[in-house]
Amino acid sequence: MNGRRINSCLSLAAQHEGDEITTIEGLADGDRLHPVQAAFVAHDGFQCGYCTPGQICSAVGMLKEIRAGWPSHASSDVAGPAALTEAEIRERMSGNFCRCAAYPNIVAAIRDASEEA
Repeated sequence: MNGRRINSCLSLAAQHEGDEITTIEGLADGDRLHPVQAAFVAHDGFQCGYCTPGQICSAVGMLKEIRAGWPSHASSDVAGPAALTEAEIRERMSGNFCRCAAYPNIVAAIRDASEEA
């Protein structure tokens, strides 16, 4: 929402009249997938697909937060740039649940997409 990630499950649509909302459909550029979408495909970062739109949208927002210099609870140095370690990714994505347990592939996809960006 307005360039920041939110928990859509805790937010009523009526609260966001006039806000800019980006969904999974808004990430691709025509037939060209967003780098995070492409990385999820390349790393099999999904199984049933139920959580995939939320995982991808959250990963896109999380990578923007890292580029902006926002630390997390897992950041070893809150004054410097966050290192994109597995622990850092898992902490920042901790609100997104995958019942199929594709987490290792999701982490690999996010790391790969971050290197491409």
